[in-house]
Amino acid sequence: MVLHKVQEHFGYIPREAAIKVAELLAVPLAKIYGVITFYHFFKLKEPGLHKIQVCLGTACYLKGSQDIIDEIETLLGIGVNQVTDDRQFSMEAVRCVGCCGLAPVILIDGEVFGKVSTDQMPEIIAKFHR
Repeated sequence: MVLHKVQEHFGYIPREAAIKVAELLAVPLAKIYGVITFYHFFKLKEPGLHKIQVCLGTACYLKGSQDIIDEIETLLGIGVNQVTDDRQFSMEAVRCVGCCGLAPVILIDGEVFGKVSTDQMPEIIAKFHR
């Protein structure tokens, strides 16, 4: 739960915070990193201002979510688990978000976009670009 709170605060787990958690809990830093790297939820890199999550659950994958990832790579120049140079966007692949009837689904900053096509991606991204 401590690591969840750290990530909630920073958006990721900075090295300094991991060291402090290890000290406060009196556990080796290696054990903290073992937990952080084992669970997909935890991030070691600071995300972009806008977090794009592309669902790769079965329904979304079958309806073309990989094409959505490819289109985002083309539009923003980043792959999965990367951040744009201007730190505006980061992208991650996630498993089922529970909106299978809307497949394929992406989330940007928690906002759900369903039945997304590659043609819609420039407009959706423009909504968040500053």
